[in-house]
Amino acid sequence: MKKMQYVVVSVVALVVLLLIFGSQMFFVLKPGERAVIFKKFGAGLDKENIFIPGFHIIAPWNDLIRYDVREQKSEETMDVLDKGGLSINVDVTIIFNPFYEKIGHLHESIGVNYVNVMVTPNVRSSVRAVTGRYSAEEIYSTKRSEVEAAIIKTTREALKLKNIEMKDLLIRSITLPGTIKQAIESKLEQQQEALAYQFRLDREESEAQRKRIEAQGIADYNRIISASLTDRILQQKGIDATLELASSPNSKVVVIGSGDDGMPLILGGN
Repeated sequence: MKKMQYVVVSVVALVVLLLIFGSQMFFVLKPGERAVIFKKFGAGLDKENIFIPGFHIIAPWNDLIRYDVREQKSEETMDVLDKGGLSINVDVTIIFNPFYEKIGHLHESIGVNYVNVMVTPNVRSSVRAVTGRYSAEEIYSTKRSEVEAAIIKTTREALKLKNIEMKDLLIRSITLPGTIKQAIESKLEQQQEALAYQFRLDREESEAQRKRIEAQGIADYNRIISASLTDRILQQKGIDATLELASSPNSKVVVIGSGDDGMPLILGGN
């Protein structure tokens, strides 16, 4: 009887403990989540052992720290200066996520608020540093892709040092002062017109060159033919034509004459 009471008391005590500490012992990590453990009465933050999605049990006195490691998007709007000191408004979108296996180090150096602490300041710093090397016209039109690539490279390198992977960065829009934008667009329009005009000139010149070559070829052909057509060749051609006509079922009466050129004469019908 006493043994049964002991078992019941033990089970009740276990249930009470589970009710009290269950929320601190049992965890389910969803897809896209990783976690690390902070051991209060042990070695502190365990940076190397990363918990993957699934069900986990930990000691109730330890803390489980979750991280969303899926790709995240942050949009930033900022005023920057070009190399001439002109103010430009730039909208950028950055796509990033923490390195899965480095969230322990990320938590130790920055913490779960790493987006505001590290990502945003680095993006802003990189955009300002890069745009300061270009003119407004280059940023707005002629070297936009180059500017974008430089910002990506600078930002990616800075964030990698902090255990954050930058997947992509896009310049959504660039806003210039109205007068500057109008001047740049007018200049670009004039450049396009000049390129179109030059294209037409090049096309006409190519066509003229083609005709000159064609005419030269025809002239060379006629000169060669003229030099090779002797009287004997012409006479032989006439004889061949006469023989071919004579063998035709529709041939006429053929009278062989002896004109000055010695060519046969074709006369009359049936």
